[in-house]
Amino acid sequence: MSNHAINGKRQVRQLSESTILRAAERVFARAGFGGATMADIADEAGLPKANLHYYFGSKRELYRAVLDVTMHDWLAPLEAITPDADPAEALSRYIRLKMALSAERPDASRVFANELIHGASVVMDLLCTDLREQVRAKSAVIDTWVSQGRMAKVDSTHLFFSIWAATQTYADFDVQIRAVLGRDTLRPADHQRATEHVVQLILRGCGLQGPV
Repeated sequence: MSNHAINGKRQVRQLSESTILRAAERVFARAGFGGATMADIADEAGLPKANLHYYFGSKRELYRAVLDVTMHDWLAPLEAITPDADPAEALSRYIRLKMALSAERPDASRVFANELIHGASVVMDLLCTDLREQVRAKSAVIDTWVSQGRMAKVDSTHLFFSIWAATQTYADFDVQIRAVLGRDTLRPADHQRATEHVVQLILRGCGLQGPV
């Protein structure tokens, strides 16, 4: 088989898996793990049920994949936090990317939040390994910035908890935000307003000014 054909098959597989994962996010967010069925997810994806079982052997396997991808996508923006980076620019970039994920994929956040509320039995290993290691590494960077006098003294670990709470609330509790704002749906302007608020709030708490 030619490289072109192999690459084509790989692209089809990635597209199919992505379609299934996005559909699963929506169904799990609506119905929870217990209420969701593979048939519901297949209908949401517009694919035969057999396709789901080809890529994901069971509902639990698919659920775990949704959580894995969500965790990976949430951790990726942490790459901006490096020792040589400007603290204001790095934190601003991280917050903006987290806010964008809340706006673009709110169902993923809701599925993850529901998993944590119910004890995190499926992802506890990820929380205690990948997440813990990343937070420790990036907290060490922030502690270095503090020791260098590049930002105010903060509890670096709890800074991440505060950022997660501030950014993910726009996905997990958007119904509350919409009710207060009098919106049927949050508009791009609402997300932009919220993003600027969260960025400035966190940066000021760190003794920083937003990047020009």
